[in-house]
Amino acid sequence: MKKYRLRLTFPILMLLIIFLGILVTITTSDETINQATEPIPIITYHINIDTLDIEYGRVKRNQNLSEILAPYISLQLIDQIARNTRDVFDVRKIRPGNRYAMINTRDSLKKTLYFIYEISNTDFVVYDFRDSLHVFRDEKQVKRTVKTAAGTIRSSLWNTFVDHGMDINLALKMSDIYAWTIDFYGVQKGDNFKVIYETLTIDTVQAGVGNIIASVFQSGGDDFYSFYFVQDSVGDYFDEAAQSLQRTFLKAPLRFSRISSKFTHSRKHPILKIYRPHHGIDYAAPRGTPVVALGDGKVIMARWNGGFGRFVKIRHNSVYTSGYGHLSGYGKGIKSGTFVKQGDVIGYVGSSGLSTGPHLDFRVYKNKTPVDPLKIESPPS
Repeated sequence: MKKYRLRLTFPILMLLIIFLGILVTITTSDETINQATEPIPIITYHINIDTLDIEYGRVKRNQNLSEILAPYISLQLIDQIARNTRDVFDVRKIRPGNRYAMINTRDSLKKTLYFIYEISNTDFVVYDFRDSLHVFRDEKQVKRTVKTAAGTIRSSLWNTFVDHGMDINLALKMSDIYAWTIDFYGVQKGDNFKVIYETLTIDTVQAGVGNIIASVFQSGGDDFYSFYFVQDSVGDYFDEAAQSLQRTFLKAPLRFSRISSKFTHSRKHPILKIYRPHHGIDYAAPRGTPVVALGDGKVIMARWNGGFGRFVKIRHNSVYTSGYGHLSGYGKGIKSGTFVKQGDVIGYVGSSGLSTGPHLDFRVYKNKTPVDPLKIESPPS
C-alpha cells in the first residue's frame, strides 16, 4: 500500500480543531452583523423565491412524471422531458416517497417556472421552464458543525450511546472505523471513548452525522486512535502511526468460471419459479472447487441451512459477516467456533439444498444487512 506520512499528533490536531472552531465562530459573528442591515432573500434550491410561490409534494406509489406534471405544464413539454433529458436524470427512476416542488408565479396565472425533484436528501434535479427547457443537477448546501462526545461502556457501545442520548449513527460509524481493530462484541465494562465528529444540517433540518474527525477508544488497557485524512479527494482513517485502519477482503472466495447470478432484489428462483430477492452472488464452478474464507474471522455456522444446503457463515468483525452456500462438504476442521485466516479452505463447491447445479451462493452482510459483494469497497491493506 502507498503510505502517507502523517505528522499530526493527537494534541496538535486538537489545537488545530479548537483554532478552526474559534475562526468559524468569529466568521459567523461577522456575517451575522453584516446581514442584520440587509434584507435576507428567500433562497430555495438556490433559487430566489421572494416573489414566487412554491408547492411541495411527494411521489405516490405507481405515480409517474406525467401524472405529477400534467396539471402544470403541457403534454408536449412533458414528452420533451421524458425523451431528451435522460443524460441528466432518467425520469423513470423517480421513487415513491421522494419529495418534489413546483415553483410558480405569484399571480392569477400561476405559471410554473421550475419543477424540482429531490433524488436524495442532498441531491436534486431542476427543470427550468422559463425560456427553453433547461435541466441540471444540483445539491443542497450542507452545514457541518464540529461536536464532541465521550462515554464509558457499561454493557455495550450501542447501549452506552442510547443511555447518553447520543446519535446511534455515530456508534455505527465508530464500529465501521474500528471494525478491523476492535471486537465490539468483546468490549468490557469500563472501556471508554472520546470522539470529535461533524453534525450535518440541510435547510435548517438536522441530517445526521458527518465524518468522525478524530477519536480514541480505550479498551483492555490499550488506546486505539483514529484520524480522518483526505488524500487525492479520498478520505480514509489512520492510526497514530499513519497506518490505515481498514483491511482488505479477497475479491472472490474461489476461482470461478463465471458469475451465474448477481445480487438483486427480485429474481425468478430457478426451482421455485417465483420472484424473490437474491441477496448474493452465484459463482458457477466445478463440483469440488475449494472455497476459501473472504477474510480472517470466526466460524459461527457450519451446518445444513435449509435451501442453502451445507452452509458456512463467518463473522469477520463487529460489522462484516460472510456466508457460503450449496457446499458439497466442509474444509478440514471447519465447525462452529473455529477461527480461520483469510484464504483458508472452508468448504467445496457443490449443489446441496435448492440448487440446479454446482455453484457457490456467496453472501456478505454489513451490520446484519445483505450488501452486494461486488460493490464492497476493498481498501488497501
